[in-house]
Amino acid sequence: MLLVLCIDLDDDLGRKTGMETPVIGRDEVRKAAVALAIADPEDSDVNVLFEGLHLAETLDEAVEVAAVTGIDGRDVEANRKVGEEIDRVLAGLDTGEDVRAIVVTDGAQDESVLPVIRSRVKIDGVRRVVVRQAQDLESMYYTIKQVLDDPETRGTLLVPLGILLLIYPLTILANLLGLPGTVFGFASGLLGLYLLARGFGVMEWVDQTVERIRTGLYTGRVTLITSLVAAALLVIGGVSGVQTLEATQDAATDPLGAVEIVAALLFGSIQWFAAAGIMSSLGRVTDEYLAGNFRWRYLNAPFYVVAIAAVLNGVSGFFLGEASLEFLAFMLTGGTLLGVGSTLSLAIAESRAQQQAEAA
Repeated sequence: MLLVLCIDLDDDLGRKTGMETPVIGRDEVRKAAVALAIADPEDSDVNVLFEGLHLAETLDEAVEVAAVTGIDGRDVEANRKVGEEIDRVLAGLDTGEDVRAIVVTDGAQDESVLPVIRSRVKIDGVRRVVVRQAQDLESMYYTIKQVLDDPETRGTLLVPLGILLLIYPLTILANLLGLPGTVFGFASGLLGLYLLARGFGVMEWVDQTVERIRTGLYTGRVTLITSLVAAALLVIGGVSGVQTLEATQDAATDPLGAVEIVAALLFGSIQWFAAAGIMSSLGRVTDEYLAGNFRWRYLNAPFYVVAIAAVLNGVSGFFLGEASLEFLAFMLTGGTLLGVGSTLSLAIAESRAQQQAEAA
């Protein structure tokens, strides 16, 4: 059996005529169409109802006609109400055959309910009926409305457009203030930075970072503080590395090579970088413990940081002549043993903890 389903998502039929929906049957749909045409001759849903009747007359098979409505101005509730009315229509059809549907709408907005309909009945086709002079205008209006309702699209489209529109009035203001070209260059640079940030995904990263910081403030995450301290230690380490490089260059009689430059930067900064890594990892371990997600292997991080720092300190000091070969060998061996030892010890501790938990 074929069901011609007329969709009125914003409930013009119910609001303007007071009729109860769903409307089922050719005679009832005809009465509804006439009532809506009398109440508002310019309403496009009148065309939908008459088109449904027209299809029912032209199709050479068993056809039933029904009109279902949603709720004005509330998309989610409107889709839900359409689904409920379709269920009532299908329940009222006295047939043992599979029901198929032809959906009649007056534009793209009503067609947003198609997934709801498809979840209940197989759709053989969709017929969009609008006044010919208004079809393109209505579709363009709905498309623009959808773009403006999407927060991501708004930010991507409207911000650059707004900056472009501000360039001309800002340039006029700059000329009046005796600053020709300054505002134009500033606005152009701002637009360029925005587009680059969008292109490289920086804006998403900034949004995620701000959200994490806000969540950390409300939930009392230790990582927020330790990360700030780690960032300060990284800056101090960078400055210390540069100072060590400058001192090494002043003390050297010949220009430094690439290896010596890298070694000097590492030798002066590695202890600060190691402190930053330990601080950050301890903050993360603390948060995991407080959240009940602690694992013994998480403690590997600070030991690994110390081991790596020891190796890099020994290598960089050796190339700068600040450490002997024996010291280098000691640091390489010590770093390796520290990493391996911490991994094995924490793996054993975690295994025993799991066994105790299973026994309990």
